Amino acid sequence: MSRNDLERSREAFKSSLNRSKGLNHIALNPEKPMSACVYILRLRSGGLYVGCAANIQKRYQDHLKGQACRTTKLDPPVSIVYSENHSDFREARKREAQIKRWSRAKKEALIAGDLEKLRSLSKSRRQSN
Repeated sequence: MSRNDLERSREAFKSSLNRSKGLNHIALNPEKPMSACVYILRLRSGGLYVGCAANIQKRYQDHLKGQACRTTKLDPPVSIVYSENHSDFREARKREAQIKRWSRAKKEALIAGDLEKLRSLSKSRRQSN
C-alpha cells in the first residue's frame, strides 16, 4: 500500500468515526455552526418526546422506523406537534434540555401556543421556590 493510499484510508476511517458518533460530535466547520431544530413528538400512548436534530424530516422517519431511540421504538410517534429552529446545534441542545425539565402542562401550553398559560405556569414555579 502506497503512502497516499494509507493517508486516504486513515482519513476515510476518521470520517466514518465522526459519522458514527452522532450529531453532537460533528464538526464540519467550527466557524459556521450547524443549524438545528428542537421538536416535540406526540406518542401513540399520548406521551410527549422532546428531541433535536439537524434534519427533522430524517430524524422523524428514523423515529417512525424505530431506529432513533428506545422510547420511540417501544412507543411510536403519531405526529410532530411542535418545532422551533435554532441557528446552531449547541443552542438547540440547551433548549431541548430546558423543555425536558418542564412539566407536561407547560409543554402542552407551548404546543398550543398559549403564552398566557405558559407564563402563569412559570410564575407558580418561581413563587413556590
